[in-house]
Amino acid sequence: MLCYPDRRSALRAGAAAAAGVLTAACGTDARTPPGPPAEAASAKPAPVRAAAAPRRFPGQPVEIAHGPRDRPRVALTFHGNGDPSIARAVLAEAERAGARVTVLAIGSWLDAHPDMARRILDGGHELGNHTQRHLAINDMPEAEAYAEITGCAQRLKRLTGSIGTWFRPSQTQYATPLVKELARRAGYPHVLSYDVDSLDFTSPGAAAVIRTVTGTIHGGSVVSLHFGYADTVDAMPPLLEELARRKLRAVTTTELLTS
Repeated sequence: MLCYPDRRSALRAGAAAAAGVLTAACGTDARTPPGPPAEAASAKPAPVRAAAAPRRFPGQPVEIAHGPRDRPRVALTFHGNGDPSIARAVLAEAERAGARVTVLAIGSWLDAHPDMARRILDGGHELGNHTQRHLAINDMPEAEAYAEITGCAQRLKRLTGSIGTWFRPSQTQYATPLVKELARRAGYPHVLSYDVDSLDFTSPGAAAVIRTVTGTIHGGSVVSLHFGYADTVDAMPPLLEELARRKLRAVTTTELLTS
């Protein structure tokens, strides 16, 4: 139940063919996707239906790591990068189980695969900002860090009519005070962190991803996951089944925080 060899082989083959675009893990793998082909960069796809805009949640801190613990809801959040065929497979598994997720997209990934914005929103999911190039934003000077945030925000705005619902800093779990302020200046009242790290970016196998998440998840948890890894696709069905068994519903982060 935890492994699907045929699909895994196909996905890994597709990922290998798209070398260099696998998801870079926050704080661990500094690889970034290559720049988009000239035709992709210059293309101007028709705008997708408007994404929700950022909103302020009174009573919540500037940096949110989890939602209310007394509600049977969790948020599965995905770093949007990597082979789009794997991303679509993850989304399909979530939708098959009636789950909705939050995708924090990297701007250069949207440049290369602008159709993914439509795919995410049309599936009923949430779309947000994970910087333009997925570099270590906490280590950047102010102007460069701000450009990373606004660069991705501009792409989201062009594609969806909104800068996205959330901002998550790249290559770190927690933002510095400066990055929090820059995010606020760019239009994001909150920075989205997480309290459960799936470690799927280490490619430990689907069973290990499931054990890591289910061993630490609670009501209100925000889980960090990644597109770009076949293990994550294989882990989704049994993980969602286990959440259902525990009567935990996977919702978008906005839903998690909305009474």
